[in-house]
Amino acid sequence: MMPHLADGFTSPTFEYQLLAPMLIVFGGAIVGVLVEAFTPRGPRRTVQVALGLVTLVVAFVVLLAVTRPKLGDLAASGTVAIDGPAVFFQGTILVLALLSFLLFVERGVDSAGDAFTPSGATIPGSASERELVAARVSQTEVWPLALFSVGGMMLFVASNDLLTFFVALEVMSLPLYLLVGLARRRRLLSQEAALKYFLLGSFSSAFLLFGSAFLFGYSGSISFTGIYDSLSSGVGLDPLLLIGTGMVAIGLFFKVGAVPFHSWVPDVYQGAPTPVTAFMAAATKVAAFGAMLRIFYVALGDYDWNWRPMFWVVTILTIVVGSILAITQTDIKRMLAYSSVAQAGFILTGVTAASDSGLSSTMFYLVAYGFATIGAFALVTLVRDGTSEATHLSRWAGLGRRSPIIAAVLSLFLLSFAGIPLTSGFIGKFLVFEAAVNGGATPLVIVGAIFSAVAAFFYVRVIVLMYFSDPPDDAPSLALPGAATTLAVAVCAAGTVALGVVPGPVIDLAQEAAAFIR
Repeated sequence: MMPHLADGFTSPTFEYQLLAPMLIVFGGAIVGVLVEAFTPRGPRRTVQVALGLVTLVVAFVVLLAVTRPKLGDLAASGTVAIDGPAVFFQGTILVLALLSFLLFVERGVDSAGDAFTPSGATIPGSASERELVAARVSQTEVWPLALFSVGGMMLFVASNDLLTFFVALEVMSLPLYLLVGLARRRRLLSQEAALKYFLLGSFSSAFLLFGSAFLFGYSGSISFTGIYDSLSSGVGLDPLLLIGTGMVAIGLFFKVGAVPFHSWVPDVYQGAPTPVTAFMAAATKVAAFGAMLRIFYVALGDYDWNWRPMFWVVTILTIVVGSILAITQTDIKRMLAYSSVAQAGFILTGVTAASDSGLSSTMFYLVAYGFATIGAFALVTLVRDGTSEATHLSRWAGLGRRSPIIAAVLSLFLLSFAGIPLTSGFIGKFLVFEAAVNGGATPLVIVGAIFSAVAAFFYVRVIVLMYFSDPPDDAPSLALPGAATTLAVAVCAAGTVALGVVPGPVIDLAQEAAAFIR
């Protein structure tokens, strides 16, 4: 109930128990800012690391212990929905963020521009160069920035009205623009990537905000429930509704990296520090798809006959363009970036089904994709030319002989991306294809199956290069991963295998959670 105030106004109510996981993350981020401002430089990094990891772990525990038993409730005067998909996506975001943070633990942003340097590593060069790099390694603002972004992601997937939806998007995105530009040695590439991401992200936010205004003009309500009720009783071909739906879709297609709104993906993935790339590629995609599912399944659920054709076109373009362009890449980070575009197309196949099975299959696919993505980018940081990452594919030749473990684990993640049986990627693709067929989108499945074979080519090409090519004379060095990086890779590899061999528990959990509230 909302207590009434004078002049007909009502005061908002906040169910702090339901909002506790998000409040913990935002609280940790605020404390991180204070630590950055007032803690001496020496212990600052240790404090930030402990604060970041503890915040995520506590938020996840509270999510399971407090929030999950309260499924089906609305919070903050109906602006936040605590339902099955919201809690599932929030838990996934926290787990993937925790794994990404493990990649940050041993590494400060280094001058390599596309990598993080282990904090205890020997840095070659003169004394002045070592001092300069050591100073840069001490940067710790990555922790509060990443926590703010995680909090925005959690709010994004639970937003139940257009205003909260947009605010959450900006809270999620603004820290990411800064994180992308934190690299140093190749700072021009990193800063260029950050600028591109910021400009294109601003355009996409403008589209989403303008589209929200049209939806409000059509329905007279900013709540998803109000829009849904207007659709149930109104005219489905109203120009305001058509334009609003299209513009909101454009804003969200940008966030998931769908064609033709994907141009930022390869440049940003390549220019950002690789652990930041891993964080963006996994957690941000989960948040963007979670928000897309909510607005199109809840607010526009009775309008699927009109938005599904648009999704068909974008899905086919995304799968085809992402798969073909990935074949032409010679840089492993850009190849993984175009792979991410193609994977977005496969995930959109499940979204286009517009059914409960489409929702649950998409949820499972995002979990599987997140584990494999963080693991793959974590291994990229270990193959190095001096203080820089060796990202050109030719530098990976013969890696299977020089480091069988790194090559084998990377092969596992690549095979999962390709959808090979006994990996999580195969189960994810099978589920979204099944949902699409049941939803009448068989042509999408045919395109997806054909280009899954095409995509397998560039994944297998890397595996062949690692195992059946001679290493170059000046072969890159292999950094020894620390305990945190080893743990992150091990968890990702175990998750990739477990979701491929024994997917039942997570599938059941996704199906149980696949019910939005209005």
